[in-house]
Amino acid sequence: MSGEVEAAGTAIEGALLGAAVDGMGGAMADAAEGKCLNCRAQLSGPFCAICGQKAHVHRTLSAIWHDILHSVLHFDGKLWRTLPMLVFKPGELTRRYIHGERAKFISPMALFLFSIFMMFAVFSFTGGAAIGGSSNFDFKKEMAAEAVKLDKKITETERLLASDEMPSAAKPAMIAQLNKLKSERNGIALATTGKPIYSDAGSKIAADDGVGLSTVRSDTGWKWLDDKLNKGGVKMMQNPGLALYKLQSNGYKFAWLLIPLSLPFVWLVTLGRRGHHFYDHAVFTTYSMSFMCLLFLTIAVLAKLGTGDDLGVAIFLIVPPLHLYKQLRHGYGLSRISTLIRLLVLLFFIVIILTLFSMILLFLGILG
Repeated sequence: MSGEVEAAGTAIEGALLGAAVDGMGGAMADAAEGKCLNCRAQLSGPFCAICGQKAHVHRTLSAIWHDILHSVLHFDGKLWRTLPMLVFKPGELTRRYIHGERAKFISPMALFLFSIFMMFAVFSFTGGAAIGGSSNFDFKKEMAAEAVKLDKKITETERLLASDEMPSAAKPAMIAQLNKLKSERNGIALATTGKPIYSDAGSKIAADDGVGLSTVRSDTGWKWLDDKLNKGGVKMMQNPGLALYKLQSNGYKFAWLLIPLSLPFVWLVTLGRRGHHFYDHAVFTTYSMSFMCLLFLTIAVLAKLGTGDDLGVAIFLIVPPLHLYKQLRHGYGLSRISTLIRLLVLLFFIVIILTLFSMILLFLGILG
């Protein structure tokens, strides 16, 4: 039940935040006469001509709920004009917004914030990201199986070393192999129990920080950063379920980083098209990511309804490239061939962008 409540709260929060970014208020008020309650200017209609505040203000509890529902469901009517164009005519939406048609549509950033919060809400409700007990259980089971294999190898290697038939020349290499196996076994023990098994494995265990194996210690040159990374890495190994949850949470919190990460690559893709600025690329990127968020939450809902994984995979493989093609072509006025070539380059760049974003999330997760 708490997941459903959290999901609903997150959806409302995202809508209100999006409305705030887009500069939208509640429903239209009736015309009023007199002075503006905010700046005291003379009123001549339902809104103040100086500061823009509504002439009529409410002080009822029901009006607050009306504003919430209005922000979630209406977006002052902009949502129902923006979404169809975002889905079916993304290039035209991008071009019209860049060229000045702002009042008709939801701004890219407001829609992006709304989409991110809605995606988080839907994933919280549907369990779109598998975290928790089952993933934790699989991790421990896998580690236990690997531990059994390493124990057998260690026992066999120690038996060979103790054998009189082992040539003296081969013993150094065998000892090095044994130390490596013990170090790996220490890593599994440290991840599952927090304590190493072999103290003679050539791994210097830091007694004061509990960090662990020298084979997994970072060495950036800054001691404070090394300590942070080492401790964070051990914590992630000890509790992978919590680590995955943190990565997911950071993904929502820092999703906006995808915009500055994408801008240089979108600029490279559109080289040769004059008259476009980084603002135009930002609008293109933000609208595109908003659509992808809404697409992912749609796939999550369909999966929750039991439509099967095949449909979700098909949508994921077909819709994003087709949508990007249409947005590139009509947003930048490209020919079919030029759009296709640029699309292939952009798809390659998207892999790089997502890799960079994942590395940032992992770094933030390790730092805690």
